[in-house]
Amino acid sequence: MSLYDFSAETLDGQPAPLSDYRDRVVLIVNTASKCGFTPQYAGLEDLYRKYRDRGLVVLGFPCNQFGAQEPGEAAEIANFCSLTYEVDFPMMRKIDVNGPRTHPLYAYLKAEKKGLLGTQAIKWNFTKFLVDRAGEVVGRFPPTAEPKALEGAIEALL
Repeated sequence: MSLYDFSAETLDGQPAPLSDYRDRVVLIVNTASKCGFTPQYAGLEDLYRKYRDRGLVVLGFPCNQFGAQEPGEAAEIANFCSLTYEVDFPMMRKIDVNGPRTHPLYAYLKAEKKGLLGTQAIKWNFTKFLVDRAGEVVGRFPPTAEPKALEGAIEALL
């Protein structure tokens, strides 16, 4: 399996087969609009703008599982991201990243790159997964990792 075997849905309800990102470096992030880490949207957008012409795509997956910090519906999330942080990278429909309704993509990501002490569970909003051009998960970064700190890992894959 690889990233390309999964599909998602965009905030505006369109199918988003992840095979569309074949041969790209992909940074996948579970996001939230009312979190202490929410300002990372700006850093994620900076990464996207800096590296998209070289093959990077950032994918945001809103999630309301941590402190109910993403309560909005799709249109509210889209407006917030656009108006507050000028987010231009693809944003997907709200999903679960833990528990019985975990999105299949996140089940795969967590199994491929475990967290501290071999745990799989996502601990909080803005956990980041880095996927190489072959669709393989090569890195997992905690919410505290600022997007700019991922530049070296991203550049190595571009």
